[in-house]
Amino acid sequence: MQDALSFASVISLLLLLIQLPATAILLSRLLKGPSRHPPITPQNSTPELLGCVSVVIPTLNEALRIAPLLDGISQQSYEVREIIIVDSKSSDGTPELVKTAQQKDPRFRLMTDDPLPTGWVGRPWALHYGFLHISEASEWFLGMDADIQPSPGLVAGLVKIAETQGYDLVSLSPQFILKYPGECWLQPALLMTLLYRFNPAGVNAEQSERVMANGQCYLCRSSVLRAVGGYTSANNSFCDDVTLARNIAASGYKVGFLDGAKVLKVRMYEGAMETWQQWGRSLDLKDASSRAQLWGDLWLLTAVQGLPLVVVLTYLFFSPPPFVSLSLSPSLLLVVLNVFLVVIRFAMLFAIAPSYDRNQAKGGWLFWLSPLADPIAVLRIFLSAFRTPREWRGRKYSTQ
Repeated sequence: MQDALSFASVISLLLLLIQLPATAILLSRLLKGPSRHPPITPQNSTPELLGCVSVVIPTLNEALRIAPLLDGISQQSYEVREIIIVDSKSSDGTPELVKTAQQKDPRFRLMTDDPLPTGWVGRPWALHYGFLHISEASEWFLGMDADIQPSPGLVAGLVKIAETQGYDLVSLSPQFILKYPGECWLQPALLMTLLYRFNPAGVNAEQSERVMANGQCYLCRSSVLRAVGGYTSANNSFCDDVTLARNIAASGYKVGFLDGAKVLKVRMYEGAMETWQQWGRSLDLKDASSRAQLWGDLWLLTAVQGLPLVVVLTYLFFSPPPFVSLSLSPSLLLVVLNVFLVVIRFAMLFAIAPSYDRNQAKGGWLFWLSPLADPIAVLRIFLSAFRTPREWRGRKYSTQ
């Protein structure tokens, strides 16, 4: 029994050495939350914004989900000069939907991008191709994904915030639409891997390598994008939004990542399996990070998200009898620390609840049990971190 207790104490000390520094880093980030910029709200357009934005939307077989975007972007006011759809030879009727929208709104312009150049990934190439064809009179470039649902007043509100705050690039975190039980349980745990690694949306990163961005709604000054060569610095990245944002920040420009839950919704993937496969493969952000940063993030996630529930349950069901005493020991300190981390994790559910639309979700109550999926979410980041994607949105890549 004594040997077992000594072994438990050694293991507890090792885990404390792993978890305590990570907990301090996590708390330093979470404590910034109260000072963050409030969520973006819809705004009416004003005369000085006339024709200042060119919107570019890359598409590849998006017929089943692009309709809300086409409708929503058409409802934006006169600050939008043009809406360029760059289609990569869709075979499901996507171009026909765009042509129908064009009959109602002449700002729509449908283009087919050139064949994918060597070394490029499809999405950054389509965005780069569209950027090369925007009007020179547009002050702002706005990249948007086909799966988002913008509210009226989104673009005007985004441009006004960018100009008021002096941003050269600003992107938004959306409100996620959940529909099925599995994703209600898994998706918030995957999202938490980002929230634990980076500042909350609305808090500017002090270092370029800690900048976050979301390419689903990505506003950048056209002059800045020209200065950095468009998307060329993120040409082979599967997380081109973060890669480009960090490169722009490193060049001395001001980059912001704000809460857009009140103006932007997104239905990313259908069900837990697609969420695991598609979103999970880019959440590690390895394309935009150094190996040291990637390993540091994996350590942090393991320490403060992957381990706490496992440690608490292990000691709850397998702790030796002396644990019930109140004597100070490494094992007791470890359990107290991990209970604290579990409490923080469940409390975070209330903080992220506005980031989810669960009105039509089956099993929406599983959102409140998503911390139970944390070890699985951290495992997904590990699996992704050591694998290079070979296929993305229907395109296969032989070498990256």
